Amino acid sequence: MRKFVSQIVIATVLGGAAAAASAETRSGDQELIRHALPDSDFPISLAVEVPANKSVVHLSGQVPVVVNEDAEPDTQAAYGTMEEQATSALQAIEKTLESLNLTMGDVYRMQVFLVAEDGKVDFSGFMNGYTKFFGTEEQPNLPVRSAVEVAALANPGWLIEIEVSAVRNE
Repeated sequence: MRKFVSQIVIATVLGGAAAAASAETRSGDQELIRHALPDSDFPISLAVEVPANKSVVHLSGQVPVVVNEDAEPDTQAAYGTMEEQATSALQAIEKTLESLNLTMGDVYRMQVFLVAEDGKVDFSGFMNGYTKFFGTEEQPNLPVRSAVEVAALANPGWLIEIEVSAVRNE
């Protein structure tokens, strides 16, 4: 009886392992599913589905770098316009992703914090920077995205901070 029970346990374990390996192979072929905004050319996705077998990587917020060394530290003049700040923050994200063997095309989610200049957020400036990295011929993938206005960021010269999440497709 003991031998029979042992054989059942071994068969169950091996069968479960084979099923898991089979399921992993099937789900390993799954890719992100990006749903476009209907009737829109705005460069974000309506929704993105991430298969359960994928590894998700969350990056901490990235901020702009100083573009004018001659300007007073911690001022907007030191960090540039919204477009310059968006571009440099996205370049920092791109560099961080590359260090993790990921690309901007792997980004599926983005949250952007924007500070108003003179009472109004320069959304066009942000979009000019953003569209250098997303929705291009070289990199057509679009993340889902939120962009919110905040009163201030940690450095008074910053107009933008960007968080992203990416999916490892290996």
